Amino acid sequence: MEGPTLADIAEQAGVSQATVSRVLNDKPGVSEATRQAVLTALDVLGYVRPAHLRPITTGMIGLIVPELVNPIFAAYAQAVETDTARAGFATLVCTQAPGGMREDQYFEVLRSRQAAGIIIVSGSHADTTADLSTYRTLIDVGLPIVLVNGFAPGLEAPFISDDDASAMDQAIDHLATLGHRRIGLALGPARYVPVRRKEAGFRAAMIRRFGTDEGIRVAYSIYSATGGGQAAADLLGEGVTAIICASDIMAMGAIRSIRAHGLSVPDDVSVIGCDDSPVSRYWDPGVTSVRQNVDLIASMAVSTLVGQIHGESAQTGERLVRPDLVIRSTTGPARS
Repeated sequence: MEGPTLADIAEQAGVSQATVSRVLNDKPGVSEATRQAVLTALDVLGYVRPAHLRPITTGMIGLIVPELVNPIFAAYAQAVETDTARAGFATLVCTQAPGGMREDQYFEVLRSRQAAGIIIVSGSHADTTADLSTYRTLIDVGLPIVLVNGFAPGLEAPFISDDDASAMDQAIDHLATLGHRRIGLALGPARYVPVRRKEAGFRAAMIRRFGTDEGIRVAYSIYSATGGGQAAADLLGEGVTAIICASDIMAMGAIRSIRAHGLSVPDDVSVIGCDDSPVSRYWDPGVTSVRQNVDLIASMAVSTLVGQIHGESAQTGERLVRPDLVIRSTTGPARS
């Protein structure tokens, strides 16, 4: 066989070569968990599965994300596509690049192509000023949808979101333990649900930790490195010793801005990002970040959508998924 050997696949999957052979030849006597481990090893090692081991595609699911430049949305696209393939569906990934198709236009395209369902990540449902009539149309015609990272109380649909309040709790607790009290928050545009939730969670955590909301410092900008840099510059002018950023991309812009002001990270100013996108691990220094559990959220979204496609009643309302703080090199003790 070309590519990885039986031994390579067996080592990757943690099974014997005989087990790999049984899976490749579709022989009995292998548990489903072991079979999946071998198939995953094949995919990871770049081995093209034999035709009889490839997922049978029974339909198409649409995935709408704001963009793929931000690593967190690329991670969602990868995770959702993997889970939908395992469920027997192909995924059509739709991005809303400036000057490209709008969300409502994608809805029309996906309906015309008889999509079995749609997952929308950080879409109009996350914008408190948006017109949600197109969502109601989808619900009225019975097209299964799942909405990720955003919440609109008037929509009878399943929502799954990262727990922004928990993210702020963990970030504040970490910084407070390091002696920080003058903590700033760099956010995106104020109209977005996750932004409002982060600010509310930040204020609640500061009051819980320090007993007052006096001196709370918040800067609004855009979700980009430039936006993070601008917000950091504003917050530095207010004397903060630590900055929590609404995304890792913003955190990287904040780090550059801090350095441009002649300060160092974390000796002078600590920085925490949100999402723990892959790039945060390789930035210099590695970025402390609150990890969004993309794999779990994507799995929940796909299983909820597939359940609806197969006739199960949708669990409307919102489910929150707790993030986890990943401590790296951009946080340290507060300067005296």
